[in-house]
Amino acid sequence: MLGEFLDYLPSRLKEYDTMVMANSLFKRRTVGIGAYNTAEAIDWGVTGPGLRATGCDWDLRKKRPYGGYDQFEFDIPTASRGDCYDRGVVHVEEIRQSLRIIRQCLENMPSGPYKADHPRACPPPKDRTMHDIETLITHFLNVSWGPVIPAGEAMASVEATKGMNGYYLVSDKDTISYRTRIRTPSFANMQVVPTISRGHMIPDLLAILGSVDYVLADIDR
Repeated sequence: MLGEFLDYLPSRLKEYDTMVMANSLFKRRTVGIGAYNTAEAIDWGVTGPGLRATGCDWDLRKKRPYGGYDQFEFDIPTASRGDCYDRGVVHVEEIRQSLRIIRQCLENMPSGPYKADHPRACPPPKDRTMHDIETLITHFLNVSWGPVIPAGEAMASVEATKGMNGYYLVSDKDTISYRTRIRTPSFANMQVVPTISRGHMIPDLLAILGSVDYVLADIDR
């Protein structure tokens, strides 16, 4: 089914791209609206497509590869104006690049188990859990209690759909972190709206909000 989807979506995406991104009315409502440059984006902490729409090719998957991204071939979509339209352009091209990555995963996925056989890191297979008391106990402890985390601190970041997600944890050698701080891109992306809306009309605010990547639940973090 995944292979069928990879064959189906590119032609549909081309149709959507022509129908929306090439639409003259859509362009008049988005080109030159809500623009900022690379320096302003960095000052406000904007990451992800919003930053790349200004011409900056920063993508954590390329600059600091993780999770095997260094083994995939894909491009970093960028634009130049940093306005509502260019943020849309970047998103459309990112769909195409995502399809490239998924196809490479599908064609090069090795055979064998899909998760590690490590009782402290992964829940045991369900068929063993229902017939083996020791395995059931291990499953219960992993889910309800979790592993004992060594004392210390760690920081990791990923390139998410709306920008860079940062995770900072401090452990005091308990089963849960002593402190957890999650930095999502939504607040930084949203706080630039008053600046890039200045001088525009109220209807333009709809285009700006539609082009700026944010989730309200993320902003609370």
